[in-house]
Amino acid sequence: MPRKAGRGPEETRRALLDAAGSVIRTRGISASLDDIAKAAGVSKGGLLYHFPAKDALVRALAQDILDTYRAEVQAALDPEDRAPGRLTRAYVRASLDTSYDEIAIRENIALVAQLISIPEIAELARADAERWNEELRADGLPDHVVTLVVAAADGASTAPLWGVGLEVTAARKLEQQLIELTRTA
Repeated sequence: MPRKAGRGPEETRRALLDAAGSVIRTRGISASLDDIAKAAGVSKGGLLYHFPAKDALVRALAQDILDTYRAEVQAALDPEDRAPGRLTRAYVRASLDTSYDEIAIRENIALVAQLISIPEIAELARADAERWNEELRADGLPDHVVTLVVAAADGASTAPLWGVGLEVTAARKLEQQLIELTRTA
């Protein structure tokens, strides 16, 4: 199958990562490279050009998920906010972002659950969690406040997996309450 006209290497790579996420989410981690290539609209050779093995594709997909969340937190930083807890507040805003629907959140969590079953990906996620822990602990707030605020934000952000996500109003209220905790700590 020839490359889609007009799509450059970065766009093809993005299409492959998106297709891998979709196919793995629905068919599991045992999904074939052929299935992923077909979903992306490229040949298997085209897929292998960008990712020389399935392990490389899966690792890139996991890293992409981690990097995307980190970028969302960075985008949620308030440029006017210079007080201790600035990163923690951005983490809360990104975690409780209500612009995503519950189905998209559930699908992302389901994908992560598939990926985390691979030891190399679990190690990648553990290293990323350690990095978050270090950065949030260095954000100028007492440890107990960071623990409480981050645990609440993480819990609320994964609630849609169980079909009980917060309504927008409740999510906004929780976000404000958690942010207030960071300002009064």
